[in-house]
Amino acid sequence: MKMFIGELVTLSMMAFALGMDAFSVALGMGLFRLQLKQIFYIGIMIGLFHIIMPFLGMFLGRFLSYQFGSIASYIGGALLLLLGIQMIVTSFKKESDRFVSPMGIGLIFFAFSVSLDSFSVGLSLGIYGARTLLTILLFGFFSTVLTWMGLMLGRHFQQWLGAYSEALGGSILLALGLKLLFSF
Repeated sequence: MKMFIGELVTLSMMAFALGMDAFSVALGMGLFRLQLKQIFYIGIMIGLFHIIMPFLGMFLGRFLSYQFGSIASYIGGALLLLLGIQMIVTSFKKESDRFVSPMGIGLIFFAFSVSLDSFSVGLSLGIYGARTLLTILLFGFFSTVLTWMGLMLGRHFQQWLGAYSEALGGSILLALGLKLLFSF
């Protein structure tokens, strides 16, 4: 039971960190005064992609773990480190062209692009041997809720929080990558 709670807390922190990326992008998107129906669909689509992408990553990660053993665990930790650093660095870049129309195929491309980092984390977690169902449900839940929060807050508070939330998410992934690297 103690091990399950530890894994639940760790996976929740990772899910929150990945959701912060969606939150920061949603803050900017919220400035476009979307209808509540659009906000609902955007959150659901991003949540679905945050389930699909880590699932695919975990599947590939388990295969790599089986093939390469403990070396794969170090690769997983290194991937989290790199992803965390990348999130921190990009959070401070001024990119105004991140916005994609949140309708139709644009919404699918947007959700895919926001959830790409969850594929890498899923790969690391597959190598590590995390519980698949728990992982993808937490990733989907946190990303959906944080996207909705970002879209709603973006309607009210403009962009003053965006870069800091992505940097926080990157810091959490960086710390978890270090934990994975030095726990073996």
